[in-house]
Amino acid sequence: MTYTLQQLSDLQCIRDCALRYCRGVDRLDEQVMKSAYWPDATDDHGGFVGNAMEFVERCMVSHLKWRATSHCIVNHAIELETDGIRARGEIVNVTYLFQRDADVLDTWHGRYLDVYEKRHNEWRIAQRVCVHEGTYTQPVVGMDIDTAAFRQGSFDRPAGGRGVGP
Repeated sequence: MTYTLQQLSDLQCIRDCALRYCRGVDRLDEQVMKSAYWPDATDDHGGFVGNAMEFVERCMVSHLKWRATSHCIVNHAIELETDGIRARGEIVNVTYLFQRDADVLDTWHGRYLDVYEKRHNEWRIAQRVCVHEGTYTQPVVGMDIDTAAFRQGSFDRPAGGRGVGP
């Protein structure tokens, strides 16, 4: 398929939106995470179904049980609608969650099924459904290197509005 420059721009803006979600939840940065959703967006995350802004606020508390998380986008399929203001997406997601009080790693495998909307020349999530594929928990066994000098996983949580980078 041949894309127009506008379509290429739209695809990248949608990918940026998905990355803002991941960065926001991983850094416990409420404003960044909220910026991935429209204020009237909905999120169906299994145990929570409702307004996405409320879901974000809930995540800021529920994710405190992990000292660090990494929401990884493995594949991201995006289909632009012909109207230029709607798109559908499917993200394959693997999330690594390091428990706060134990050397234990929880791993989540699933997908995000999204509807994106472009309003005032900006793309955000209008609807998200989270699909669970599987989870597992395992003890963390350290590598044979000295990691004491590295910043640890909770170093930049919460981000407190910090920009990208050091």
